[in-house]
Amino acid sequence: MFAILKTGGKQYRVGKGSVLKIEKINAEIGDLVKFSEVLMFFNKEEIISIGNPNLENINISAEILEHGRHEKINIIKFKRRKHSLKRQGHRQLFTKIKIKEIIEEEV
Repeated sequence: MFAILKTGGKQYRVGKGSVLKIEKINAEIGDLVKFSEVLMFFNKEEIISIGNPNLENINISAEILEHGRHEKINIIKFKRRKHSLKRQGHRQLFTKIKIKEIIEEEV
């Protein structure tokens, strides 16, 4: 059983016990968070549910494991023969979560 989850403008394929790095969420380590933006759901009987755009009866609960920053990305802008060079770096913030369960509510 797994689902397609949308958070932070990205989509992730998750199942019970999956560990992901997603965009930063403002919550404490050890807190349980609930995601309601589920785009697609596959259950044990190979039945597929597709949302339009989201599924209303599926929720995903996850535990926050840690917060951090990804590796540095170096951005270099260079113009030849102009004596122009610009360097910039970026480290994106992330939250590491572990999927506890996918809750399928009866309609």
